Amino acid sequence: MTRNRGTLAAALALLLVLAGCSAPVMESDPVPPAGDDAAATPNADFDDPDGDVLGWENGYWHNESVDVDQSDGLSDAELEAYVARAMARVEYIRGEEFDSEVPVNVISRAEYRNRSSGGSSDGEPSEYERWNDQVWEALFVTGESESSGEAIGETRSSAVAGFYSPADDEIKIITDSPESPTINNATLVHELVHALQDQQYDLTKEKYGGDTQDEQLAADGLVEGDAKYVEQRYVQRCGESWECVATPSSGGSGGGGGGTPNLGIFLTIFQPYSDGPVYVHDLVEREGWSAIDERFETPPASSEQIIHRTDEEPVPIEYRDRARNGWETFPEQGEDGSDTVGEASMYVMFWYQARQSGAETIDPRTIGNVENRYDTYNYDAEPSAGWANDRLFPYKQATESGTEYGYVWTTEWDTERDAREFQRAYRAILDAHDAEERATNTYVVPDGQFADAFRVTRSGTRVTIVNGPTVEDVDDIRPRQS
Repeated sequence: MTRNRGTLAAALALLLVLAGCSAPVMESDPVPPAGDDAAATPNADFDDPDGDVLGWENGYWHNESVDVDQSDGLSDAELEAYVARAMARVEYIRGEEFDSEVPVNVISRAEYRNRSSGGSSDGEPSEYERWNDQVWEALFVTGESESSGEAIGETRSSAVAGFYSPADDEIKIITDSPESPTINNATLVHELVHALQDQQYDLTKEKYGGDTQDEQLAADGLVEGDAKYVEQRYVQRCGESWECVATPSSGGSGGGGGGTPNLGIFLTIFQPYSDGPVYVHDLVEREGWSAIDERFETPPASSEQIIHRTDEEPVPIEYRDRARNGWETFPEQGEDGSDTVGEASMYVMFWYQARQSGAETIDPRTIGNVENRYDTYNYDAEPSAGWANDRLFPYKQATESGTEYGYVWTTEWDTERDAREFQRAYRAILDAHDAEERATNTYVVPDGQFADAFRVTRSGTRVTIVNGPTVEDVDDIRPRQS
C-alpha cells in the first residue's frame, strides 16, 4: 500500500462500499449542527441572503428542495442544482464555508482504470514496485509471483465511485454510463468535504501524504474520517429532516467493472474509512470542530492513534545495516530504505491469514465486533495491539540467474507480553504454511507463494523477523550477533 504520494489509492478516492447506501438512519443527530444560526433556521420563502452564509450556496439553502430526477441521468442544470444544495448541506454540518464553487466532472470507469494503472512505461517493475512488493509479501498479503501494484490497482478500480483531485481542484465521478450519469448522495457529499478540506487546509501539503504506509493511513484517518463522518451525519438526515435525491439502483456511479479485489489490500485501504469517523466523532464530542482544525495542522502520526484514539507517539527505532555477500537495501525508497506498516496493516495480516490459510492468529469473525455507530470494522486485536513502532527494510541481491529479495522487519512493542503475543501469532502464520524448523528460531516454508526462510527472534520488547530465499541468505541479510 505504500505510495509515492498517491500510489496506495486514487487521491482521496471514495470506495463504493463507503458510499453510505447501507448506513443506518439514526433517530437523532448526536452533535448539534455547527454553523450560523440563521443558516440553521428554515427560511419559508428561501430568499437568497445578502451575502454568502453557512448553509447556503449558489442560490440554494441546505433545506431547500431541488428539481432533480436521476432516473434518466443528470442534465447540466440538474447537476448544478444538486451540487449547490449538497455544498450548502456540507457547510451546515461541518461549520465551514466554501471559498469557491467545486467543479464536478464525470469520467468512464475505463478512463479511470487507464489513469490509475500505474507501473513503469516499459512494462518492467520499477525499483519502487520491487521494494513495495517486499512490504506486502512481509504482510502475507501478496506472494512472490504476484505484483502488489497490480493487486492494488485491481482492488482500487473495482471499488472507487468517485474522488476529489487536489491537483485539479475538482471532483471526478466514475460511472459506467457517462452519457447519462447519476451520483449517489453520499458519494457527492463525501467528495465535497474533501474539496472543502482542500480549500481550508490545502491537501497537497506533504503532511497529508506521509512517508510510510502507517503515516499515510494515519493522515487518511483524519482526512477520510472527517469526510466519512460528515457523510454519515448527512445520511442520518435523509428521509427525516432533509429530502434527498433518489439514486437509481442500477448504472450510474456505482463500482464494478474492475478486477477481483484482494481482501487484504482492501481492508488496509478501508481502515481510515472505518476508524477515522469514530476518531473524528470523539474529538468533535469532546472539543468541537476546532479540534479537527488543530489536527489538520498536525495530523496523527500512526494508525494506532486512529484505532485507539490516543496521542501516544511511536518509539524511535535505530537500525544499522549489517548485510554481506551482495545483499543491500533500497536506499532511495521509503525512509532511508525502510517502511513502517503500523498496527492497522499488522491487524490485516493476522486477519487475512486466519481467513485465507486458517492460521491460528485471531478469530476473523471478530472484525464485525464494533460498538460505535460510526464504526464499520474492528481493527483491534491482541497480536497487533501494543504496537510501539516497526521498520521494514526490503533487501535485494543481484545474481547470475536474476535478482533475489528478502527483508528485515524490526518491531517494537509496549510490553514484553505484547511482543510475545505478536511473535506467537506470527509463528502461527508460518505453521499455517507448513514451515519446518531448520535451526534455532529459523524456519523454512517449503513451497507456495511464501516459500522462503525466516528467522524470528525476540529480545525484550523487540521482535525481529529476517526473510530470505534460503537459511544462508537469511544469515547474510542479517548476520547473527555473537
